[in-house]
Amino acid sequence: MSLHDKSIKELRKGLDSKDFSAAELLKHFMDRTEAASDLNSYISLNDSADAQAATAQAKIDAGEASALTGIPIGVKDLILTKDLKTTAASKFLENFVPPYNATVVEKLLEQNAVITGKNNLDEFAMGSSNETSAFGAVKNPWDKTKVPGGSSGGSVAAVAAGLAKGSLGTDTGGSIRQPAAFCGVVGLKPTYGRVSRYGVVAFASSLDQVGPIANNVEDTAEILNAISGKDPLDATSVELDVPDFTATLGQDIKGLKVGMPKEYFIDGLQDDVQAAVETAIKQLESLGAEIVEISLPHTESAIATYYIVAPAEASSNLGRYDGIRYGRRSENCDSLFNTYANSRSEGFGLEVKRRILIGTYVLSAGYYDAYYLRAQKVRRLIKNDFETVFKDQCDVIATPVTPTTAFGHGENSDPISMYLNDIFTIPVNMAGLPAMSVPCGFDKNNLPIGLHLIGKPWAEAEILKVAYAYEQSTEWKDRRAYD
Repeated sequence: MSLHDKSIKELRKGLDSKDFSAAELLKHFMDRTEAASDLNSYISLNDSADAQAATAQAKIDAGEASALTGIPIGVKDLILTKDLKTTAASKFLENFVPPYNATVVEKLLEQNAVITGKNNLDEFAMGSSNETSAFGAVKNPWDKTKVPGGSSGGSVAAVAAGLAKGSLGTDTGGSIRQPAAFCGVVGLKPTYGRVSRYGVVAFASSLDQVGPIANNVEDTAEILNAISGKDPLDATSVELDVPDFTATLGQDIKGLKVGMPKEYFIDGLQDDVQAAVETAIKQLESLGAEIVEISLPHTESAIATYYIVAPAEASSNLGRYDGIRYGRRSENCDSLFNTYANSRSEGFGLEVKRRILIGTYVLSAGYYDAYYLRAQKVRRLIKNDFETVFKDQCDVIATPVTPTTAFGHGENSDPISMYLNDIFTIPVNMAGLPAMSVPCGFDKNNLPIGLHLIGKPWAEAEILKVAYAYEQSTEWKDRRAYD
């Protein structure tokens, strides 16, 4: 078995028994990254990776290794890394080198993980295909003519292609789960507040959440262990004990109630996707779960609500990019107005501009009540739907992650068609719930399909338990996008 095929636990055992060193492990992944450069999954590689591997090796030699010591992990290029460029895949920040690390990066480094580099993404995390990056589109390792999904497409492609053992992504409306489904890996969005957002370039502050991406459920749980917890630097992170998310793995799921929302099995759902997800749910039933039909009646309003709330918050957050304090500054700056206007016109891509304009419009004095305020009320109704079914009807919800498998580059050029890719993932962000994608099959073109598991607030351990039980009972965990 090649090093990139081993789990984190297997790599931990090999490192600790001196079968290979942290430097050798890093070189293995970096050689693979160089060979697969056409995927465009990285924007920057980490020049300090060798030094981090040496530090990790010293910890291993001293018998002080933790779960992730020496393990190569990628980081989405939206998450600040000290002395390593963080571009948000935008021309505006193409030369920005942060003076400090995001909290999640600090937590990885505390465990002496090795940061391989910064993974490509849709610009400022705005997109569902990883085609809006100023540094070029990312390719899907299963079929390079297809998109990997977005916005965490580079993170997911790197894991799927065996270029890193795991990666950190961010999920605002499905940006971890949708690409995880498209690329056949595991991706988890934690409960809002479970993981610190400090040092993460903000898109929509009430929706953004950092989460782990890995090849299997156990590795995902290990990374979640490392990054979770209250952060005094982030007022939205919650003071709550962090369990060992690997502790429930292997427990049976007999008697667990799994809800199937009728609103998620709709006309337009690709036949292969529907068949794979329904088969996966039957597999959960064979493992002892009880399947119940539920209703989440405000699901149909989620897309419209999201594309008011998220752009409004983006409009506010991106106001700091003005060509004065940091980031790109236009050469045509003969007045304050031109400094703002030209720097932003040159620095921001089309999709980012589109969302800023939408957000500014819905926040304007004449339209605030009609759009933004009403959207926040509908958001509350979406959250109420989940609270009702979790209180009375089910423990976990199972749905498709996406309506289709990965589509071709340039295929969804219409913004509305692109936005509809997140129809099944957006409600989770609106409600602040934990959810994950786990591979559950392939379509007729050998493209991966994901099963979407949604949990109660703070119930990451429960959905990981269900995902692990499913994963271990099927063959999908052994399928890879590479030889």
